[in-house]
Amino acid sequence: MKTKKAFTLIELMLVVIIISALAAMVLPRLAGRSEQARIAAANADINANIATALKLYELDNGQFPISSEGLQALLVKPSSAPNWNGPYLEKDAVDPWGRTYVYKSPGQHRPQDYDLFSLGKDGQPSEDDVVNWE
Repeated sequence: MKTKKAFTLIELMLVVIIISALAAMVLPRLAGRSEQARIAAANADINANIATALKLYELDNGQFPISSEGLQALLVKPSSAPNWNGPYLEKDAVDPWGRTYVYKSPGQHRPQDYDLFSLGKDGQPSEDDVVNWE
């Protein structure tokens, strides 16, 4: 007589329970990661990508773009930039939440150059803002 090899219902249920327990431990740890990734991306834009573009603009033109020109001056030549060698950015400066970064020059917090920040997840000035002055 031949015997058939197969899993019993109890063995299958045990595997499902083990997988469920592992998922219950791992999923809560991954839940907040997407917001952390957005904050990290905004920090990288503010402190590296856009900051570098602004410094290149300043090197070429002797000053940072004024607030009324905004970050658009990094994409399209403004009338106040005689030595503009841009575009300094590849695309519009939009934060990970889909809003334009806020740019002020001279800055209120950094009067020597500029303030650059994202209003964060809530889109309002609050503690979740990602800023270049802290």
